[in-house]
Amino acid sequence: MATDKEMIEYIVEQIENAGQITYIKMFGEYGIYSDGKIFGLICDNKLFIKPTKIGREFIDDVIEAPPYPGAKNYFLIEDKLEDSEWLSELIRLTLSELPPPKPKKKKK
Repeated sequence: MATDKEMIEYIVEQIENAGQITYIKMFGEYGIYSDGKIFGLICDNKLFIKPTKIGREFIDDVIEAPPYPGAKNYFLIEDKLEDSEWLSELIRLTLSELPPPKPKKKKK
């Protein structure tokens, strides 16, 4: 099942306080970014956040699952999607532990 555009827009609205949120369609689903740094995926209408130590501590009772077959486990966020403040804080904490985006190579 592919992700609905309405679900993407809902998640972006919920985390608008976590930086400049953008998303890009990739592999039939979506990568989600804050200020140019990818922090998660939206696949099959589910939000997956890259696992970090600080994110694990914040969530406490973590549910992990692969966003697509063959992928590494991410934090699966299902029951807190309506809590904008909690979700935005999770994103900010996750971003603090992720490396900066790699510079794009110049085209020849």
